[in-house]
Amino acid sequence: MKSSVLRHPVRVVPLLFLATIAIGTVLLLLPVSRAGPGSASLLDAVFTATSAVAVTGLATVDTATYWSFFGQAVILLLLQIGGFGIMTGAVVLGLVAGRDFRLRDRLATEVERNRLLGSSARSVLYLAFTVTLVVEAGIALVLILRLRLAHGESWGQAVWNGVFHSVSAFNNAGFSTYSDSVMGFQADFWILGPIMFAVVLSSLGFPVIQELRNRPFAFRSWSLHSKITFLGTLFLLAAGFVGVLAAEWSNPATLGPMPWSAKTLNAAFHSVMPRTAGFNSLNVGDFRVETLGINYVLMFIGGGSAGTAGGIKITTVFLLLLIVWAEIRGQQDTNVMGRRVGSRVERQALAVGVLAGVLIAVATLVLVSISHMPMQDILFEAISAFSTVGLSTGITADLPPAGQVVLIVLMYLGRVGTITVATALALQHNQKRYRYPEENPIVG
Repeated sequence: MKSSVLRHPVRVVPLLFLATIAIGTVLLLLPVSRAGPGSASLLDAVFTATSAVAVTGLATVDTATYWSFFGQAVILLLLQIGGFGIMTGAVVLGLVAGRDFRLRDRLATEVERNRLLGSSARSVLYLAFTVTLVVEAGIALVLILRLRLAHGESWGQAVWNGVFHSVSAFNNAGFSTYSDSVMGFQADFWILGPIMFAVVLSSLGFPVIQELRNRPFAFRSWSLHSKITFLGTLFLLAAGFVGVLAAEWSNPATLGPMPWSAKTLNAAFHSVMPRTAGFNSLNVGDFRVETLGINYVLMFIGGGSAGTAGGIKITTVFLLLLIVWAEIRGQQDTNVMGRRVGSRVERQALAVGVLAGVLIAVATLVLVSISHMPMQDILFEAISAFSTVGLSTGITADLPPAGQVVLIVLMYLGRVGTITVATALALQHNQKRYRYPEENPIVG
């Protein structure tokens, strides 16, 4: 048993996340975690702990008023453990999938083969820790000074709110110590800007961050993974910005009354947040249907692999599109940027995409059958939970207990499922010594 676990640590990761959620639930159930009398309900504690460890941000209660300082500190700790664990765990699992190795082994230099750039596993984890610490500290400092000097908060309030939002942003969580998230800062670039920067950077994924550190101006020599993730991120940010700006420009409940500068700032903010951070500077419940549709797509795709972002990941979607394009052109191989994509990676992308779609569809049907919420809101909630985004149209707390349990399952599977499924497929690769006779069913 022990040797099997050591050989396949992918089997341990889901259990570690469950253990962390259980510990967080116990801490949140303590009376000292409640801002009011008594203790939290079991469902609220489990939901909050799962959302924090899965760095989602969905909540059944108001984080700012329901939880005490101790309770908020527990949530902050769970965010940090969940985010850092996800980043490093995904990196290590990707390395294991690429080649059997022990942590003391040296890593090869080819990222295309699911390996990182020339370093030991220990230095990989050290760099992840350093990046997390430095970025969170820098963002926190900017937010603290802005909250104190421009918004009149006391030093104590500014420090706590600044640190909390910095950690929440870098871990792509979206938990906020303000009841209206960051809607009170709609016109403040020095609040929304740093949060956007932290979200985008961490959503790139650790392999891309490492390339940016080692070879920031040598894009042509980057790995295929980093090229796809970086270019895909730029495209999605631009497309999301244009889409939200166009759809909400005249909406009197969102961007309509704002000057053009605030419109562009908030459109940019809401092109970043579906990349899986649940902060909102606008009321998502007031979005037009077309804006919700844009968010469906952005949330489902998510960010880069081996980072804190959720979704099925940019590389997965890009590979699926490449496979379709190659089939349309009658090409046997899937080629991109002078590289041929391996058949095993193609199958992994197909498996992750199909499993995610099926899971969201089933969960949506269940939620529709047990609640009376509008279909577009339920679908938004299901995608947000699975993709660990945390944005909501405002129905989370109004769902029946069974519906909230469905969201808990979605958040957990969405966070550990895509990583473990993809890696498990790589670990389970076995070449049989025989092949069955070929027969081709009719397709289409």
